[in-house]
Amino acid sequence: MINLYEVTETNKMIEKENLDVRTITLGISLLDCIDSDLEKLNQNIYNKIYEAAKDLVKTGEEISREFGIPIVNKRISVTPIALVGGAACKSPEDFVSIAKTLDRAAHEVGVNFIGGYSALVSKGMTPADELLIRSIPLALSATERVCSSVNLGSTKTGINMDAVKLMGEIIKSTAEYTKEEDSLGCAKLVVFCNAPDDNPFMAGAFHGVTEADRIINVGVSGPGVVKTALEKVRGENFEILCETIKKTAFKVTRVGQLVAKEASRMLNVPFGIVDLSLAPTPAIGDSVADILCEIGLEYAGAPGTTAALALLNDQVKKGGVMASSYVGGLSGAFIPVSEDQGMIDAVRAGALTLEKLEAMTCVCSVGLDMIAIPGDTKATTISGIIADEMAIGMVNQKTTAVRVIPVIGKGVGETVEFGGLLGYAPIMPVNRFSCDAFVNRGGRIPAPIHSFKN
Repeated sequence: MINLYEVTETNKMIEKENLDVRTITLGISLLDCIDSDLEKLNQNIYNKIYEAAKDLVKTGEEISREFGIPIVNKRISVTPIALVGGAACKSPEDFVSIAKTLDRAAHEVGVNFIGGYSALVSKGMTPADELLIRSIPLALSATERVCSSVNLGSTKTGINMDAVKLMGEIIKSTAEYTKEEDSLGCAKLVVFCNAPDDNPFMAGAFHGVTEADRIINVGVSGPGVVKTALEKVRGENFEILCETIKKTAFKVTRVGQLVAKEASRMLNVPFGIVDLSLAPTPAIGDSVADILCEIGLEYAGAPGTTAALALLNDQVKKGGVMASSYVGGLSGAFIPVSEDQGMIDAVRAGALTLEKLEAMTCVCSVGLDMIAIPGDTKATTISGIIADEMAIGMVNQKTTAVRVIPVIGKGVGETVEFGGLLGYAPIMPVNRFSCDAFVNRGGRIPAPIHSFKN
């Protein structure tokens, strides 16, 4: 039972420390929509999404009113569209028609984003996978709420370098297609190594084939709550620091568990997982970088940053898993540059570079996220950045991702404004030395030796 003190404490977290449920994400399987006729396929997809999600937004708003808990986003994830569209789609334009159907359904039910315009190509690409990947620039420029992701590697299969090379070109092309909006399309496109099947966060959410027909996943977030808790133990040793983070993560996750159970009951959809990630926003006081500073760093990026982030990530997970039996998704600390005011400040101060961010991804829950880079960055350079991040995920048996935005027409020192939760970002410099010969080799980087655990 929750006692009166805990209710008061939770209310304070919501009112003063930016505690919120970042998203309720309804996962929907589209496998039963498959048809070789494209028009019928699109109709099946629209009907399935509308029927499953027509009450999602209303349910989220009712839960928010009843419990006084802000629920920022209501979202949908669907089966990777490369699997769904393979029988009907014979060209990239055919896949774009599905993207438009997803967008129309998302508008109709009122969700913020719909994820799953995706392909899983860690070992190789089917013709449908390649057609979908090549359709991404047009699809993201022609839709408003569709998010796309591609899984390029895993610990079990290695890294598909043909797909890595192609995705460098696709990211650059997406930037060009959406250059009138400061290359915003790239903010809705992410590449993964070891992508989870149950991630509720965009742009990487898709409904994995291991999931039930429909599922409710909830993502909670509370960087401000953790920072406030740590302010009370300044100067204390690491044992007390760790205990404070664990206890706070437990409380935050309990809020997510409550919302997930209630949404599951009201929608009559099974409860999947709570993702207990610390996902920052541009709001002051809602920053992972500020937590690192509270731990003892002048800026994120200073010596000790990777150790501080490793500590934070681990204690968040330890606290969260005691609060819910079904913790999943990404779960831990996110470090998106444009969505975290503290990260932006660190970049501007010269404390945080792309290379330091890459080192930090070894111990956090995602990867190089929402990083604006010069618009004239070569496609092969982007592929090289992706390959480095995929290698970190593959070798360390963890999820890593890359969401970089080459902003066409802008260079280092300039700023790009995305708005809303996507925030704004300084254009960060990229290493200009060539990796062309490496990226152009083709083929696959084999799985590491520790992948063979049968």
